[in-house]
Amino acid sequence: MSRFSSIDVQRLRWFTAVAEELHFARAAKALHISRQKLSHTVIDLETELGTKLFVPGAQPTQLTDAGRELLREARDIIARTEDPAGTAAVAPATLRVGFVPGVTVTKWERIWGERFPDTPLELAPVAQADQETALREGRIDMCFVRLPIDRGGLNAIPLYRELPVVVVPKDHEIALFDEVGMADLADERLQDTADIDTVKDAIELVAAGVGVAIVPHSIARLHHRRDLVYRTVTDTDDTEIALAWPPDRTTDSVEEFIGVVRGRSQNSSRSPAGKSTEPEPRKPNPSGKRPRPVRKPAPARKKPARGRKR
Repeated sequence: MSRFSSIDVQRLRWFTAVAEELHFARAAKALHISRQKLSHTVIDLETELGTKLFVPGAQPTQLTDAGRELLREARDIIARTEDPAGTAAVAPATLRVGFVPGVTVTKWERIWGERFPDTPLELAPVAQADQETALREGRIDMCFVRLPIDRGGLNAIPLYRELPVVVVPKDHEIALFDEVGMADLADERLQDTADIDTVKDAIELVAAGVGVAIVPHSIARLHHRRDLVYRTVTDTDDTEIALAWPPDRTTDSVEEFIGVVRGRSQNSSRSPAGKSTEPEPRKPNPSGKRPRPVRKPAPARKKPARGRKR
């Protein structure tokens, strides 16, 4: 029996709401209770269990190892409470997929909806600075990330690369060219865009005439403005988008979503659903003799038409 089974289900639901939102105010609003009451419930739980469930003082809110363990157990306990018999009537678990700025997921969302209409897909925008934390804390099941990331404890499938572009004012001399090299930008003030999530501020500075900014092509499109243009930079590193997930949470839904993203057909033998439709292997011949191949009669050959002699 789980050591958490003695906790009443209502408190587990309240804790789960905070653990999934990682935001006390939003969780309290969703539960239609006061933030103070929710905080007191979590404090009481921590006192009862003798451990911290959330990292003290962390901004944004983060789960401890004990908090992640309780979250896994709480989800199972709540599911069993809602369907004590454990029958197939339990609603399919939602597949939660995050994506960093610049990634467009509408195509994969459409295909998923067509193939798996009974399995909810929840798409969540994730700040690049938070992409690893969101995965490791279980807030999302998978995430379209921008590499590099720490691969420890994570699987990652590289999907595509993005060309870097330089963003400049429309009347800048660089706007006259289709592409430029870093040498062409030697005299320019480059805005810091190492943190893609604050790139909007850098773009604002460029629009104000303060330097230029080098960003991935999709980010430039995302922050497109009429007073700015972007041109390909030919000799600096490009960036790579990958689909990442923790290997210990590789469910059938995760496998199916990987297949959707990689372009597998609906009945692919590599998908969980497709495996059940594979043809059965041939049964051995009990006589042990190899069956003779059936020879088809050769088609009748037509006589070539005689041509006229010259």
